[in-house]
Amino acid sequence: MVDLAAQHAPLRAEIDEAIARVLDSQRFVGGPEVEALERSMARLCETEFAVGCASGTDALILALEAAGVGTGDAVLCPSFTFFATAGAIARLGARPVFVDIDPATLDVGPDQAEAGRALCPDAKALLAVHLFGRVAPMGPLLRWADQHGIALIEDAAQAIGGRDADGIAAGAGGLAGCFSFFPSKNLGALGDGGVITTRSEAMAERLRTLRNHGAGPDGFHRVAGTNSRVDALQAAVLGVKLRYLDEWTKRRSQHAAEYDRLFTEAGATTAQPVDRTRPLSTPRPEPDPGIHVHNQYVVRVEAGARDTLRAQLAEDGIETRIYYERGVHLEPCFAGALAAPLPATEAACRETLALPIRPELGTADREYVAARVVRRLFR
Repeated sequence: MVDLAAQHAPLRAEIDEAIARVLDSQRFVGGPEVEALERSMARLCETEFAVGCASGTDALILALEAAGVGTGDAVLCPSFTFFATAGAIARLGARPVFVDIDPATLDVGPDQAEAGRALCPDAKALLAVHLFGRVAPMGPLLRWADQHGIALIEDAAQAIGGRDADGIAAGAGGLAGCFSFFPSKNLGALGDGGVITTRSEAMAERLRTLRNHGAGPDGFHRVAGTNSRVDALQAAVLGVKLRYLDEWTKRRSQHAAEYDRLFTEAGATTAQPVDRTRPLSTPRPEPDPGIHVHNQYVVRVEAGARDTLRAQLAEDGIETRIYYERGVHLEPCFAGALAAPLPATEAACRETLALPIRPELGTADREYVAARVVRRLFR
């Protein structure tokens, strides 16, 4: 699923040079490398500001706190997501209110958000997840959020460089966009790191204050913040890798298109959820100007057959992952939390399976994966 050695090998000289530059400067926290990364991320995401932090999880916590979320506040979020989405809400003493996903895209749309608001009319924010690299419908979500006075925060950890169906860049639509540089992400550091993008100068200033123990530009601490800064070594490495991100994204898209073609020729469908007359459903294509960056390539197989297929592919030497085996609302720490009906979430947990799609995946490997899936499902 991930081969960081293959990714780093051709970049080794550039990465070594970037690390040496930081060692020579002795500027390990903040400084020009971090500032350059922040400028690059703002340009990429088409926002005025970007604020580095220590991880994607911290990005979520800081963005929610800067948006005014605190103890007792309700925040709408999907249950079909990585734990950190809801965990960040809970870390602020707020209450996650779980909503369902659109069965066709696996993202939250206005209908799912409205179902959550009906359950909890006093919700203060919506944390929308751009799952697997597909950007949620930001235009409709923004109109819905503005109508109800709800802050819209983007969990864009899996969607760097993506765009929704209207062409809105990940991280540019909501009050803030939260990105992770975990090593397995499309743009990964050599450890943890994150960034928050925003169009609001006031929001950016609050974020800078909160990430630095709550200290303002004058040095006074008017709020109690935290210590959450991306370090210069990580920023320098990310600066190198950013130059290759567009090419890596194109390769992921090419792999996905080829998977789509091979599976469709074998008889797969793009119907979501699973069409019971077909053994395999592929991701719904994203029309221009949308860009699905395929942090994962996730197919759907009828419940029961999914786990059998996964075991068979393992026998064939093919690694797969299940994202996610259960909704976050089922985690013990969220027992008793409010949750709208979640039929699409429950179906996705039973049916989804991620296949290898890393940029370094060779043509022969990709064709081998597709051939084995076809052989196991369509024989």
